[in-house]
Parts: sequence; C-alpha cells; structure tokens
Amino acid sequence: MSSADENFEKLGLSLPPAPSPLGVYKPFLIDGKYLYVSGHGPVQDDKSLIIGRIGDSIDMENGKLAARQVGLTILSTIKTNLGSFNKVKRVIKVLGMVNCTPDFEKHPYIINGCSELFASVWGPENGVGVRSAVGFGSLPDNIPVEIEALFELE
Repeated sequence: MSSADENFEKLGLSLPPAPSPLGVYKPFLIDGKYLYVSGHGPVQDDKSLIIGRIGDSIDMENGKLAARQVGLTILSTIKTNLGSFNKVKRVIKVLGMVNCTPDFEKHPYIINGCSELFASVWGPENGVGVRSAVGFGSLPDNIPVEIEALFELE
C-alpha cells in the first residue's frame, strides 16, 4: 500500500504556495489528534486566486477544477506546516462553500473536485469523510469555492 506522500507524487500535480492569513485567524490549528484547517480559496501556482461565480462566469467543470485547486491549497498548508501528508490519518469532515447563482443546484458536484483529490491522496477509506456542500450568494474576493476541513492526525 502506498503512502499519502507517494499517492500525491503519482498524481503529478503541483502545490500552490500555502496562503498567509489576510485576517485575524490561523490557517490551521492542531488540537490533540485533530487538525483543523480554516477556509481556503483556490490559490494558483502564481499566488493569484481563481475568481468568478459558478453558473455565471464559471461553468460546472471549471467550478469542479476550482474546488480541486482549493484542495491543493489545503494540501499545501498541510505539507508546509506538517512536512508530510503521511502525518494525516484520515479526513473527518469537509465543508464546501460554492459561490453560485441562485438557480444553481449542483453544489456537491463542484465540491467533488476536492473530495476526489483527498480520496486519491489518502485512499477511498481514509480520504473520504463526512461533508457538506452548500451554495452562497458571495464569497471573499469573488472566489468560486471556499473549503474548510477537519483531519485526524496519526
């Protein structure tokens, strides 16, 4: 069985820079055996954000890719601060927030972009936790997706 670090390497994806807080909060917090990760947006490799609203300027497929990019940003925070994905035992919960038009109804499809990434890194058993995927009228800086997560540490 491959480790989480090896699984990530096999995906051939790059991690964007781990974001620094732009407000009064911590990007992550360890409490005992739990790692809480604050809401992250879709940071790209050049530190810019993916911007737009799903159902308006962003279609479903690009929305799902934006959610995957948020997942990569969360992974970057984990790797930068813990040094290895192997220190995470499993995903416990993902909260996905989708900036979308009022008539958009496929929020879970969008957040699958992140959930599928986590399943690829930690496997189908440990990489899939409980989840909520909800629509919002707006998100900070007009990002299409914001995701926060809770992990159990080894």
